[in-house]
Amino acid sequence: MNLGQMLEESTKRFPENIAFIHEKCRMNYVEFNRAANALAHYFRGLGIGKGDKIAIMLPNCPEFIISYFAAQKLGAVAVTLNVLSTPYELRHLVGDSDAKLFITQGVLAKRFEEIKADLFLCKHLLTTNGMDTDCPYTQAIKDNPSTWEMPDIAEDDPAVMIYTAGLTGRALGAVLTHGNLMTQAVMFTVTDFQGTPAERGLAVIPFFHSFGAAANMLAVFYIGGSVVLMERFTLESIFGAIEREKVSYIGAVPRLFLGMVFHQGGEKYDLSSLRFCVTGGSAIPMEFIQLFREKFGTPLVEGYGLTEASPICAITRLTMEQKPGSIGIPIPGLEVMIVDDSGAGLPSGEIGELIVRGKNVMPGYYKDEKATAEVIRDGWLHTGDLARIDGDGYIFLTGRKKRMIITSGFNVYPLEVEIVLEMHPAVQSAQVESKEDLMRGEIVKALIVKKPGVEVDDKEILRHCRAYLSSYKLPREIEFVAAI
Repeated sequence: MNLGQMLEESTKRFPENIAFIHEKCRMNYVEFNRAANALAHYFRGLGIGKGDKIAIMLPNCPEFIISYFAAQKLGAVAVTLNVLSTPYELRHLVGDSDAKLFITQGVLAKRFEEIKADLFLCKHLLTTNGMDTDCPYTQAIKDNPSTWEMPDIAEDDPAVMIYTAGLTGRALGAVLTHGNLMTQAVMFTVTDFQGTPAERGLAVIPFFHSFGAAANMLAVFYIGGSVVLMERFTLESIFGAIEREKVSYIGAVPRLFLGMVFHQGGEKYDLSSLRFCVTGGSAIPMEFIQLFREKFGTPLVEGYGLTEASPICAITRLTMEQKPGSIGIPIPGLEVMIVDDSGAGLPSGEIGELIVRGKNVMPGYYKDEKATAEVIRDGWLHTGDLARIDGDGYIFLTGRKKRMIITSGFNVYPLEVEIVLEMHPAVQSAQVESKEDLMRGEIVKALIVKKPGVEVDDKEILRHCRAYLSSYKLPREIEFVAAI
């Protein structure tokens, strides 16, 4: 099955079920499917066909979901981009992906306009001001037929491209196929989470993030459930949404769940609909998992994944013992192994690199065979994470083999930040490292050597970085040093 067929199947089985809720907008599966069909016609009218790329830079809103599935109906590839991306970052992301169309909110269109002269293929822009407004996006849906005959789309055809930080300092496009992503869509049915069409997931993690798309969109739509969308939020609004919409499930990063535990006033809301929550992206101290359950009466389980694996690789089941520090056991169909530096397997309890093999592993990075060959060897994806596996099959992460920072669930490669820092005329050299942080897991810290006779302060360095880097990549601490 491909993702377009998945939506059509859910529409046939649960036509009147609410597919997603966004502020005052509620669409059932029939309305959702029709909108995706109409937008697929619009794409085809622009000359976009199977295998072509469509860049989507949108927050968690109806337009993201409709655009994503319209691309799947056409056999095109959805290139999902972080809404925090700067024009400097977009020049590489849109250009490298060979996208022919860029979809974004009207207020964000200026970033595309700044770079469009540098883009050879991407000549089309589609903007939205909301599904309840008369804008180019809604007009495109109104002007096109709501029925669609899908072309032949195989499981190994590309469906989505997600850019992930690269070791070279430039982002790499991880190509995920329909088959890859279907391993994530079926998560509720192949584990003990036992999702039903009554499931309501709260989508706080952005859909352009692989975890957000898999856990909070694909898995919910496969079972005919509902997604409650949140673009901007406070802890009060999250508690209010859980109570108002009877949310049964949340998949998010530790920062959200820690915030819920610390928040004063959460106890006044009725959270009895909440069945379970899944945390991933970075580690969460075991004592907070216990505190969360005690405070809200809801189990909080840990999971693990990476973009190149669509992303979920392991998760603790609801009926399993939760072992402190463990990310659970592999998802069904995934092989895991711990290896030493030579690639030889290690016995239970030994620490080495975690490698995985299964249908969720990407075929490779877009247009980069060398980078692909570095991480996928003999079908095994080398995660770059150090781990051990105990006698019960539980996986425990112990560190990283690769140089990377994970902050609030987002990957930051130090080299990318160092390149930008050293672009500043006052910086002679820079080194970026991680620093532990309870709420974010880690933060970015920069050590900077100034050029002789030049004065610069941390505020000026941050102003420079903001012009080139998404906000989550910015150094939270800057220290000027004599030498590195």
